[in-house]
Amino acid sequence: MAIPTASNPYKQDVFTALRAVRKLLANGNDTEQVFRIMRALNGPSMPRNFSRLLRTHDGRRMVYQRIELAERLSDPVYVASFAPGTVGAAYRAFLEKTGYSADGLAKVSNLDQEPVIEDAYLWFGRRTRDIHDIWHVLTGYRADESLGEAALVAFSYAQTGGKGWAFIAIAASLKSLRVTGSLAFARAVLEGYRLGRRAGWLLGEDYERLLHEPLDAARARLGIAEPGRYLACNPVQEWTA
Repeated sequence: MAIPTASNPYKQDVFTALRAVRKLLANGNDTEQVFRIMRALNGPSMPRNFSRLLRTHDGRRMVYQRIELAERLSDPVYVASFAPGTVGAAYRAFLEKTGYSADGLAKVSNLDQEPVIEDAYLWFGRRTRDIHDIWHVLTGYRADESLGEAALVAFSYAQTGGKGWAFIAIAASLKSLRVTGSLAFARAVLEGYRLGRRAGWLLGEDYERLLHEPLDAARARLGIAEPGRYLACNPVQEWTA
């Protein structure tokens, strides 16, 4: 989840990440700290995943086109165009239910209000950020409660190798264990990591094509299994993280 920054975006900053995770654990709604952790730890994964994208069937074309998905997904006409039963229709329903938006995610992630930098790796980072909510739709992890977000974070670590994801998933699991005394939260998060390892590589997908694919068919093709431990936790209830 790379953010344009004047500092070196490919260098890890563990001390910044530790400060941010402490603030995040004190206030789970402080989303600014999520992006500070991502900025501090995910940088080294960007060049590696970008190189992998170039080796995929459509990767070089997508890199050549460098479409900004936040702009595309913020177009109401585009979002309204998806047929019922598709990934895009489920994403549209997700936006309507949560009140989230692609441009809102882009704005909140740009902590210093810096302009978009014309850099291939940073474009890839923005793309990774912009598909986060589509991953919620594909995996079935809710975005409006802490367990679903933590499980998707673990799934994302398995997919991307970005250590910021792992940092947040572990911290959330430890906090839940400390507060509730239950391992159910941590087990659902670990399941998210395992499902991410088994699934196809979602960063290599052409999302403009994927959004028109039937949701069940997309999940089957990508090997995204049902998160049984997560669903057993009754994710409509409040979980502490």
